[in-house]
Amino acid sequence: MSISSSLNAGVAGLAANSSRLASISDNIANASTAGYKRVVTSFESMVISQSGGTYAAGGVSVSNSRMIDERSSLISTSNATDLAVSGKGFLPVASLAEVEAGEAPNMLLTTTGSFRTNDEGYLTTKSGLVLLGWPANADETFPTVARDTDDPLQPIKFDTSQLSAAPTTAVSLGVNLPSDSAVTGSPGTAEENTIQYFDNLGGQQDLDIVYTPTGLADNEWTMELTDGATGTVIGEYTLTFDDSATGKGTLMSVATTTGGAYDATSGTIIVTTDSGPIEIEIGVMTQLSGAFSAATIEKDGYEAASFAGVEVDEGGYVHILYENGSNRIVYQIPLADMPNPNGMKSLDSQTFMPSSDSGAYYLWDAGSGPTGTVAGYRQEESGTDVATELTSMIQTQRAYSSNAKVIQTVDEMLQETTNIKR
Repeated sequence: MSISSSLNAGVAGLAANSSRLASISDNIANASTAGYKRVVTSFESMVISQSGGTYAAGGVSVSNSRMIDERSSLISTSNATDLAVSGKGFLPVASLAEVEAGEAPNMLLTTTGSFRTNDEGYLTTKSGLVLLGWPANADETFPTVARDTDDPLQPIKFDTSQLSAAPTTAVSLGVNLPSDSAVTGSPGTAEENTIQYFDNLGGQQDLDIVYTPTGLADNEWTMELTDGATGTVIGEYTLTFDDSATGKGTLMSVATTTGGAYDATSGTIIVTTDSGPIEIEIGVMTQLSGAFSAATIEKDGYEAASFAGVEVDEGGYVHILYENGSNRIVYQIPLADMPNPNGMKSLDSQTFMPSSDSGAYYLWDAGSGPTGTVAGYRQEESGTDVATELTSMIQTQRAYSSNAKVIQTVDEMLQETTNIKR
């Protein structure tokens, strides 16, 4: 029986080392595959119960495990939507074929991918994976969603032919008025400046502002605002500045003649243009000695512009870029985490599917909880170390030869036993 068990053990050794060689071959073949997770082969002895002084060889069993939780170095690329996870976590993706067929796609997970916008506007890889994310509201905020399910996730898609525009809703008037002009009994000189604002259709309109010293009191001016789109006065105010040692030429009070009332807390007024209300911050205005200056005027909104590209920031927020330099947040990519990543089921194209062995997943905001951040212009290198794999290959070859020698020896011993009868 011992000789037979030796033969069985040798056969088991051949099978085990063949399995290890298969994993080594896979690892070496994917040495240049971005995001590839190496396979590790483990051997375990098998012991047959013993009785008396006899011993039977139990042989060896083998198991292969993919090291999904291991992370490799990130390399730089020239594509903004080459994405990788810096730290823990997985990017949610789905099969583009399922999406195009109108099916509810199954969420798969990966740690890196080279995504580009295809002819239908989907952000996909060459292997047919589409990136998933939560769509943003019109104001670039995100609704509260369940984090333990992939139901709220949607394939990320853009209408690359659509123009985008945003009306101006806020202006900050960083204006300085010359203190020498606002003197009691002196006519003074009016100052003018024109601000361009964007209307609801992305067109440019003028907002004309005239500042005139009243001559009725020191440090007192009238401010008249005219909407260039209609030619009508939409606001008139009397401004009084503080010339005390503590005031230092800041705005002290505002009296409203027409237009929205002055909010002293926020330092703003609201005027209504042909395109709607605009909140104008005038609390930052000053009256100091020197020339009139309107060099620090700021505003929001942008003119109509065409699609220019896509970028993803560290928080996983997807920005559409436009030709005029503006951008808009349209999706958020979460990062999935689970108790045992190595328990996930491995699929093609470096993707993985959560399973009962991996535990329940949770979708985190990138950079929060246990997860890392999303890195654009990056791809994760393969987890294969070729030198290590070649060394393991030599060891495997020697072990395979040794097991083959065991079988050869058992064969010779059995032949000797047969020869006893002769």
